[in-house]
Order: sequence, then C-alpha cells, then structure tokens
Amino acid sequence: MELHQLRCFVAIAEELHFGRAAIRLHMTQPPLSRQLQLLEHSLGVLLLERNNRQARLTPAGQALLKDARHILQIAEQAGDSARRIAHGEAGRLSLGFTAVGAYSMIPRLLSHAAQHLPDVELVLREQVSGAQVHALETELIDIGFIRQALPSPQIDYILISREPFVAAVPYTHPLAKHQSLRPTDFDRQPFLMYAYNEGRYFHDRIAGVFANQGVRPKYLHQLGQTHSIIGLVNAGLGCAIVPASAQVLQMSNVIFLPLDGIAEQAEIFLAHRNDNSNPVLAPFTEMTRLFFAENKR
Repeated sequence: MELHQLRCFVAIAEELHFGRAAIRLHMTQPPLSRQLQLLEHSLGVLLLERNNRQARLTPAGQALLKDARHILQIAEQAGDSARRIAHGEAGRLSLGFTAVGAYSMIPRLLSHAAQHLPDVELVLREQVSGAQVHALETELIDIGFIRQALPSPQIDYILISREPFVAAVPYTHPLAKHQSLRPTDFDRQPFLMYAYNEGRYFHDRIAGVFANQGVRPKYLHQLGQTHSIIGLVNAGLGCAIVPASAQVLQMSNVIFLPLDGIAEQAEIFLAHRNDNSNPVLAPFTEMTRLFFAENKR
C-alpha cells in the first residue's frame, strides 16, 4: 500500500462518488479509479462495489477505512514533527546552570520557554561554571549559563545579564541597623567567604574588592554554594557578600542590605559550542536573549 493510494481510497469511501472525490483531491476520475484498482490488486480484495448509479464499501473496505484514516493521520503527524524539529520548533536541548541561577533566573526562563517553545524538551544539569565549559567542549550539554567566560576556541559567549552584589547580615549583628553598607564595614568582622576551588568566580571578585580597599575581614568559613553561606549567616556566624539573586533565599535571621562603593557586578553568560548543529539551539538562544533584554533587573 502507498499513502497516495490510501488517500484516494479514503476520499472515495467518504464521498461514495468518484466525481466528488476527484474534485476533492484535485485530480481527474480516471487516475483516481486507477489508484483504487492498484490498491485492491495489492490487497487482493474488493474494497468498493460500484455500478452506474451508486458505490458502497464492502466489509473489507469498511475495515480498511478506519485503519487508513489512522495511518494517514500518523503519516501527517510524523511529517509535521520532522518539519518542526528541522525548524527548531521541537526537539531536545541539554542545559547547564549554576546553583545560584536556580534561585530565580532559570525557573523564570523555563516558564517562559514552556510558553514560547512548548515542544522543546529541556534536560537540566546543575554544574559550576568550569564544569559547564568542559561539558560544552565534550558535547555533554548544548547550552550553559555560566558566570565567567573562560577562554575556549570552541565556545561562543553571549552576555545576557548583570546583577549587583548585596550584603547578607544577621539581624542580631550591629551592621544590620544600617540602611546600606560599604566594603570597609566588613574590616575585621567575622565573614563567610566563597571557596576558591568551588566558588572561584565570586571568591575572586569579593577578594579583589577587599584588597583594593584595604579591607581585612576575619574569614571564618569558605564554602562553595550561596545557600550554604546564607545558612551560616542565618545562624549568626558572620556576614557575607552575595549576588542580589540570593535575596530569594529568605531566612528568619538574615537581612540583605545594598552595597555602596562597589562597582563589581556578577555577570551571566549564555555559552554554546560554535559548531553545535542542534536545530533547537538558535531559536532557544534568540528567545533567551530577548527574554533577558526585556526583563533586565
């Protein structure tokens, strides 16, 4: 059986009139009759009883009609699916992101993608920036949302967002009474810092601010994740400087205060291999770029 033969058969079976079926299929009656004959010959059964006045389906024709409609529907869906995938409207994309991104940025982006690219399946992988770059280079992920654009000839970076740093202070700390803080306020104060190996991006920027202003905090603990740092602030163990997106981590004993005298901002880059041929990559990248352009903090 050929799909064209099935389409002809369905039109004839539904119209029960060769003239109307031919008009419906934009063809003449002789080739339409020929397609039905070829189908009957290939199946070895009579599908339609016809005479000069009327046509009606045989029991075999009635049985085939139901299956033929289903086959044609599946064929149409398969073709539509292939076209959507080729045009980047459907498919699968693996996406890396840092833990801080999961607080607000990634959930908002996923909600937006669900509306604008509903047939794209997103596979999420939480990784630090360095691990994401390696995953991109080895083609384990398609896109990364990273803090630092590490040099790599295989990867393109698009700056999509910047956010300021804020102070995280226990409510019981004397600094909590201020409206805003400066880096110098942390001099000789108990301080919770990002670890060099796990949170190097934030470690280097905060340490650089302190070094430039001659500030020497008392580093109590160094941790890799923002939520761990906020947890220790909540316990009253010290103060911290974190990206503004961390303010969604509301804890009972933590107050977030603006920082004056600090020009540093935390950047977020969208990264992907420059030879990635995934059809979904381009529409997802453009959707993401527009989303952040329209929703700047």
